[in-house]
Amino acid sequence: MNCDKCGKKATIHLTEIVDGQKIERHLCEDCAAAEGLTVKAQFPLGKLLEGLLVQSLAEHELGELRCEVCGMTFLEFRKQRLLGCPNDYQVFEQVLVPLLERAHAGGSYHTGKIPLDAAEAEQRQNELLRLRGMLKEAVAREDYERAAELRDRIKELEGS
Repeated sequence: MNCDKCGKKATIHLTEIVDGQKIERHLCEDCAAAEGLTVKAQFPLGKLLEGLLVQSLAEHELGELRCEVCGMTFLEFRKQRLLGCPNDYQVFEQVLVPLLERAHAGGSYHTGKIPLDAAEAEQRQNELLRLRGMLKEAVAREDYERAAELRDRIKELEGS
């Protein structure tokens, strides 16, 4: 297919529906750039297929997960979006942690909401409580580098 403007080989194909009529436009990269329609996203097909294959294999493995207490499978969880029992948190942990981190802005725990007019001291106190909990977990996991970072952050907050 050739460019509608200059006749070169068209690499960008647009379909618009205006007032119920279908309008197709075929443009080369230069003419598309002149109209402000540049598309620079190039994704190798091999990487796309590899990603789909890895995802498919992961879903297959996860699909075989089943809670021995309530009998819920991962596929049932995905469909219902509800867990069957408290044991499901351990069974589906590898799936739940990323979901929780996305839902709670990077953390896997709920921090609650702070009113907009809350005093800065209250916010600092809540942050200190959260950091102390994380410090306790880091020490329990023997992650001493992380514990040192948290300790320093706590001292910094306590000093201000």
